[in-house]
Amino acid sequence: MQEPRRVFVSRRLPGPALERLARRRGLRVEIWPRREAPGPRALARACRDAEGLLCLLSDRVDSALLAAAPRLRAISSYSVGLDHVDLAAATARGIPVGHTPGVLTETTAELALALLFAAARRVVEADRCVRAGAWTGSWDPSGLLGRDLRGATLGVIGLGAIGRALAARARALGMRVLGWSKSRRRVAGVEPVRLPELLARSELVSVHVALAAQTQGLLGARELARMRPGAILVNTSRGGIVDEAALARALRAGRLGGAALDVFAREPLPASSPLFAAPNLILTPHIGSASVATRARMAELAVENLLAGLAGRAMPRCANPEALRRGSARGTRGAARPKPRGGARGPRAGDRR
Repeated sequence: MQEPRRVFVSRRLPGPALERLARRRGLRVEIWPRREAPGPRALARACRDAEGLLCLLSDRVDSALLAAAPRLRAISSYSVGLDHVDLAAATARGIPVGHTPGVLTETTAELALALLFAAARRVVEADRCVRAGAWTGSWDPSGLLGRDLRGATLGVIGLGAIGRALAARARALGMRVLGWSKSRRRVAGVEPVRLPELLARSELVSVHVALAAQTQGLLGARELARMRPGAILVNTSRGGIVDEAALARALRAGRLGGAALDVFAREPLPASSPLFAAPNLILTPHIGSASVATRARMAELAVENLLAGLAGRAMPRCANPEALRRGSARGTRGAARPKPRGGARGPRAGDRR
């Protein structure tokens, strides 16, 4: 009798998808039991004899991990972005990599809009005022004055699905929308401009580009200096796109009116980050997709991707479809599975090592 194929899941996920995966005949599913992410060594140990890996964006799936997991044949990431996965190394091994685009578009656009509202109307600052007992109860006509979104100009950097969803919401609120994208995409109701012009004209700017070599540090000190005095910056895409130290300096100098960040170059944000001391800044812990329905649907798609990859079928959402062809050409789909080395197993659910 053939032994079950082992699948490692690096965290428990919302919704019933993992229960469905665990009931799948022929699979032995092991879930990392802790709330915090497994470190690189723990992840490598857990993947040593796994054929399937369902990971999160906080799990580094690089060439070293792949080398430590000789039986791995399918990777499914519970995320849209894949900058945590070495796609080239996975493709060279014939390992398809799935992700969850499209599922979280509307939810992330809603968070971007919420942060625009919160920054423009100084919601977090007002909450702190009440909690600190600084509100005397007398109505101050000039106290905590914010700005209206209606009639304001919003610059959307990146006109992919999320950027377009935000633009549609902004237009419904009566905002003027400028847009810039590397692909020069045209979107109805969005005025296409170059990035320097977008920064100079926009009262609010929202970032929606993927993190890549071309977008790393896209908004540095020079670009932030081009923004209108008093402008507000929101980033719900990836942290490496905005120079955090330069942003902190611009806020301290009063050049910008405020900012709101849901993503950071290092996550969690280190205690030494200059962002903590920056004024007029809202910080949220990467919650762009954090709604009950969206996170459950992400889990469903991640499981669908994983099951398809293990079966040698095309994943519903695959970032490197050429890997399936490469794996088939090498005969890996029909090859006998190697025996696990040394009999080592990854941590089982409940294993507190």
